[in-house]
Amino acid sequence: MFTGTYENSIDNKNRMIVPSKYRNQLGGKCMLARGFDTCLYIYTMEDWDELVAKMRKLRQTDRDMRRFIREFFSNASECQLDSQGRILIPQNLKNYASITKDLITLGAMDKIEVWSKEVYNDSESENMFNDEEFIAKLEEYDI
Repeated sequence: MFTGTYENSIDNKNRMIVPSKYRNQLGGKCMLARGFDTCLYIYTMEDWDELVAKMRKLRQTDRDMRRFIREFFSNASECQLDSQGRILIPQNLKNYASITKDLITLGAMDKIEVWSKEVYNDSESENMFNDEEFIAKLEEYDI
């Protein structure tokens, strides 16, 4: 399980250092993909395989599902961590997440989220823990 929040950055060769706390869980290799809310997701290979198995059940006769599959997989990238614990962020994913330099990297249960610091700070301006409507949604899940 991935937890915690870290501030880091991307270098001029589009490489980011994966926080050391996450490296052992990744096992030297991971998948990088577009995430929701304009961030990137990093998956372990095992979690990626589980996600792929779930996506195989999507009806490809549904136009929206075909589009989702196309967008998701065509923008995914297998990454090897180098000896310094860095991965390369392809330009298309860097552009999608509006990454320029500073990053927020955070654990999100079964994946790691990578955010442009500016985008993350804008998206976190409202505290969901004070939102009564959201709290009611959690109650539906018995949380």
